[in-house]
Amino acid sequence: MNELELKYGCNPNQKPSRIYMENGDLPITVLNGKPGYINFLDAFNGWQLVSELKKATGLPAATSFKHVSPAGAAVGLPLTEVEKQIYWVADMGELTPLASAYARARGADRMSSFGDFISLSDVCDVATANLIKREVSDGVIAPGYEPEALEILKAKKKGGYAVIQIDPAYKPNPVERKEVFGITFEQGRNELVIDDDFLGNIVTENKDLPESAKIDLIIALITLKYTQSNSVCYAKGGQAIGIGAGQQSRIHCTRLAGQKADNWYLRQAPQVLGLKFLDKIGRADRDNAIDLYIGDEYMDVLADGTWENIFSEKPPVFTREEKRAWLDGMTDVALGSDAFFPFGDNIERAKKSGVKYIAQPGGSVRDDNVIETCNKYNMTMCFTGLRLFHH
Repeated sequence: MNELELKYGCNPNQKPSRIYMENGDLPITVLNGKPGYINFLDAFNGWQLVSELKKATGLPAATSFKHVSPAGAAVGLPLTEVEKQIYWVADMGELTPLASAYARARGADRMSSFGDFISLSDVCDVATANLIKREVSDGVIAPGYEPEALEILKAKKKGGYAVIQIDPAYKPNPVERKEVFGITFEQGRNELVIDDDFLGNIVTENKDLPESAKIDLIIALITLKYTQSNSVCYAKGGQAIGIGAGQQSRIHCTRLAGQKADNWYLRQAPQVLGLKFLDKIGRADRDNAIDLYIGDEYMDVLADGTWENIFSEKPPVFTREEKRAWLDGMTDVALGSDAFFPFGDNIERAKKSGVKYIAQPGGSVRDDNVIETCNKYNMTMCFTGLRLFHH
């Protein structure tokens, strides 16, 4: 099969729509459901991301995509007990490495991951399928599926859940094309392999770069390679914890990604873990309530007449001072940027979210100012010489 007709394009009025190969067959098989145009954009970008993560780290990888950018990406490291709680998987029993990778990818920014498209680097096992089963998601792409896992996924969304199998041996043409306004653009594919070699040029006074930080920086950089630019990614413990995508200003990327990283860490605070939800409140509504509770609009869930519909006990206000004190405990965070930092203000903002290790291309006329700001906070920064714009 070299062509697959789609229901419509990005929007229902954009017809006809299809994916096709000019030469040869499509490298995918749709095992269930009817994926759409945006689903396939998410699937193919996500598959590239997890494939590269797997090759770079040797660990199973997963990503949660929304609107052609990752909301989360991770490798299959074991979860702590607190992480199991904040990702809503404490009742799932023992998780496989692949299931742990998806729990991390989904859990980093659960608000953004709602209705995601999932990419898995390895054959989808039963543990991962059971995790996917209970989340609101549009579909999944993987190199294969265990028979029982496939049956679990086929039953999702009343039988309409999109399940795609991709040939892991598929190699795309080294030149890629796309058409905009009737004009064809052509470029060589971004085939750069991101590994430790890109982390060797440390330009700060602090040269310490432990293996765990290298893994997190590689995760951040590979994630950025498939994130709509401008983009910045914070990573810690084998996963992206905050991704700022598609912003025109780099400082806005850094702030957006930093706020998401802060929210990830605030979810682990005792004030949040101790919230007593009514049994009828589902995971998605709990995520929404937590997002409001840890934000500036906390009275939207704490006002009299409102909290009673969410909690069995009224939570105390999580004050600004308490949140800042908790965030001060977030340390050893890694940060990647898809292009150079033009000003030291990005470093100042990163510091507030516990950033210790940075990888960015370098090349700004203000590199000295950026390095000086890193030195002020005893950070380790690498110049990769590698720009990772993605559009």
